[in-house]
Amino acid sequence: GSSSGKATYYAVGLGACGWTNSDSEYVVAMNAPQYSSGTCGQNIQITNPSTGKTQTAKIVDLCPGCSNGDLDMSPTLFSYLNDGNMDAGVFQMTWSYA
Repeated sequence: GSSSGKATYYAVGLGACGWTNSDSEYVVAMNAPQYSSGTCGQNIQITNPSTGKTQTAKIVDLCPGCSNGDLDMSPTLFSYLNDGNMDAGVFQMTWSYA
């Protein structure tokens, strides 16, 4: 099934999954309620309804402060899905496992 929530972005580095990734990769941190060790490395498809953009990204980290449905994204992914607009710092999106 699909989930919906808020998209935010963060400085990517060494994640809870044990991998080091960079801001330029299409990666996300999963919210705590939906995160488990089995979540690591899974691909999800994310859509921003307001821009119509869709992109696949890999789960590499945990977002402790995120609510159910929320994703914390690499800046590159956030920018792509939000047509380059970083100013708001947040947008509503939907996602599902790819």
